[in-house]
Amino acid sequence: MFRVFLLCRVLQWDNLGSDMYPLLDRRGTQGLNGIMSSQKHIQQAVELLAPAGSLESFFAALESGADAVFCGLKSFSARAKAKNFTLDELACLSGYAHARNKKVYVALNTLMKESELPSLVETLEELGHLSVDGLIIQDFGLYNLAHSHFPEIPLHASTQMVVHNLAGVRMLEKLGFERAVLARELSLDEIAYIAKNSSLELEHFIHGALCYSISGHCLFSSYLDGRSGNRGRCIQPCRRRYHYKGESGFYFSTSDFSALDHIPALCRAGVMSLKIEGRMKSAEYVAAVVLAYRTVMDATPGKEKEALARAKETLEGAMGRTSSPGFLPGLGGADIVLPKRKGGIGRIIGKIERLQGKAVSFRTGDVLHVGDRLRIQPGNDRAGQGFTVRKLIIGKRAVKRAAKGTVVSIPFPFQGKAQRGDLVFKLATGKAFTMSVEACRRRLNAAPLPAQEVRLNIDCKEAESSITVHGLAGGVALDKTYTAEMILARKSPLSEKTLLKVFSHTGHPALTLAGLQAEKLPPVVIKPSRLKEIRRDFYGVLDKLLGEKQLQLATQRLHRVREAIAPPGNVGKTTRASQVYIVSDQLEDLQGVADHHELQFIFPLNRVFLEEVRHQGWEKTARDRIIWDLPSILFDQDWSAMAEMVEELLRKGFSRFRLNNIAHFAFFTASADVKLMAGPWLYTLNSQAVAAMNLLGCRKFSLSLEDDKENMQSLLDSGNREALLLTVFASIDLFTSRIPVPIKEQQCTVQNDKGDLLHIVESEGLTVTRAGKRFSLLGKLKELRKMPCCDLVLDMRGIGFGTSAGQEVMGAFYDDTVLPDTVELNFKRGLA
Repeated sequence: MFRVFLLCRVLQWDNLGSDMYPLLDRRGTQGLNGIMSSQKHIQQAVELLAPAGSLESFFAALESGADAVFCGLKSFSARAKAKNFTLDELACLSGYAHARNKKVYVALNTLMKESELPSLVETLEELGHLSVDGLIIQDFGLYNLAHSHFPEIPLHASTQMVVHNLAGVRMLEKLGFERAVLARELSLDEIAYIAKNSSLELEHFIHGALCYSISGHCLFSSYLDGRSGNRGRCIQPCRRRYHYKGESGFYFSTSDFSALDHIPALCRAGVMSLKIEGRMKSAEYVAAVVLAYRTVMDATPGKEKEALARAKETLEGAMGRTSSPGFLPGLGGADIVLPKRKGGIGRIIGKIERLQGKAVSFRTGDVLHVGDRLRIQPGNDRAGQGFTVRKLIIGKRAVKRAAKGTVVSIPFPFQGKAQRGDLVFKLATGKAFTMSVEACRRRLNAAPLPAQEVRLNIDCKEAESSITVHGLAGGVALDKTYTAEMILARKSPLSEKTLLKVFSHTGHPALTLAGLQAEKLPPVVIKPSRLKEIRRDFYGVLDKLLGEKQLQLATQRLHRVREAIAPPGNVGKTTRASQVYIVSDQLEDLQGVADHHELQFIFPLNRVFLEEVRHQGWEKTARDRIIWDLPSILFDQDWSAMAEMVEELLRKGFSRFRLNNIAHFAFFTASADVKLMAGPWLYTLNSQAVAAMNLLGCRKFSLSLEDDKENMQSLLDSGNREALLLTVFASIDLFTSRIPVPIKEQQCTVQNDKGDLLHIVESEGLTVTRAGKRFSLLGKLKELRKMPCCDLVLDMRGIGFGTSAGQEVMGAFYDDTVLPDTVELNFKRGLA
């Protein structure tokens, strides 16, 4: 069950726009670890949070000064290519970190298919016993499961949830999240405004790779080959080369993000956790970056400039891309994309001059060591080959080090994949972190596992020669009485201190003594060997009882949750014909509402459409067939204007709205007579996501454009058929960005080496990139109706409903014929 505040159909909100800009000044600080957030009224140390994509990176992060790490599991990870961890390994990581007052967060920040829910439930049950410090999530269905059935797990909202304004953060507060990872597109002023007006912990990235797209808003990888960035399998097509009017450039390949110069400002703004990206990066990289930021954060007053200089020197060894502060200083973003620079990481140190056997030769522009990581990068758009330097040759002599300017020969393990003129990049130096995998594992295996605290009360009765042990652990109580020979003590009688020394060693990893009381002990002595026998027996019985109870409770909970997520036994066929929805961004199509009573229309909510509505007298029947589409990206500076438009439409009798971000629920009060629809950016890939958004007031739910037939069928069979909408034709918004494309025109078309076209439009501070081909399942409607589907959507943004092109689409819809030059995305090939 959701908590009581979720039982309302929609939520009552304060007016978020009344105290908008200008921002109030924040309180001063006394060092970064004494930051006081003015709206929280508590003092809290700022956390340095590092990535741990491998065992080596975990130790590199902690030994270099991280306060916490975030890692992924072998499944459900947004970095599926990272090594990640098993649940047993995670238990060891957690034990090792907690013994050193460090924290471990687990990222399950991917979208979940319906078929994955049972294994997800089992994973949550395991995580509930591991005392992880936070679970980073994106999927509403995962939220519903965790919040409803596993309340002991703290929830953090991933940046994939696209939380980029105050309303979104306040919504997360009401839903029971403990932390929000803010979108990377925010300025310092925008972050400060959110922090000042909310009490939720805020986390923000400070270093690492930047996506061109706003995170959680990208279908590019999925469009090209079915591997979804929303499911941790991005192939990074934004890093490729694109062509425009005879010119070539890396128009979507971003610089790396570095906030090293802005750490004090971020802390003053109210950020509680400073996050380093890089679960795919090496331990050497993690060590260098963590050390650099630790240096800045620990700088003593008056020594900040020196610390910053040392930190920048340390970062030079991390070998990332050219860096940028992103949007923190403001909304320029001109240095975020450098189109002439290829998007691979590392620093160029040479160009291959000769190929000889299995070796490549070049003049190095930097010092090289055995153990350094290099990449040979072709001049075309193919991926480069990374490798570790195992041998360095100068002339005919093997060396461990080569000075800058030296001609070196290095064995290259990828024979046939390099040629003269290819660039050589240095990715990392082998000097930064030297612990082997074996050494890391030995240290990890010695870590204490999470244990239940035991509290004992011991009573000795001399007259009965008995000792009674009362124990309590994990809700299990155990009382046992033992016989024991008691000898009158001449000196050093039995004491609480003696008992504590004996019983502090439980002998069971799952038990740890947290407290012991023994009052009115008689002046006797009991043989240490007997006390140890009692201790072994008592803890053995307690451990067995505790294990049995935990297994029983886990089994009962798993049974309850499995019952809750099980599809109904007999779904049955839909009893009504499919309702058809038309999405249009063409003003002329408002007339279609009056002419086509059989259709529902979805229009963008903006000033142009609102002005047209003001001049038309809409009958109630027409108003009831219009759904207003809220923009998925709405920064705080634009919030008040949108709130006013929503309020005006409500006053005019419009009641239907399509929401595309968690923040949008803030526009509607419990008293408002509204009918809410979850749009395509409120991802619906499983029935638990439907359940969560249903409790928030949504009654209709849009299936994701990147979903596949098998998962759609599972969702339709889950008992939600009447509420689901399936898009059968649409323009594909591949990604939405706050970064301007480095091309002068506000509208242009680029293509990659394979000829794929991308249409780019800049408008109102956002850059939207659409696929050259539209999505279409037309020609498959008979197949869809056999599934059977219910309501269908035709998204005609960019072409319009009333145009000849729009009517051609409608003709193909009614005749169920295939439209040429369209794609079906993952419908048949599957969503990876």
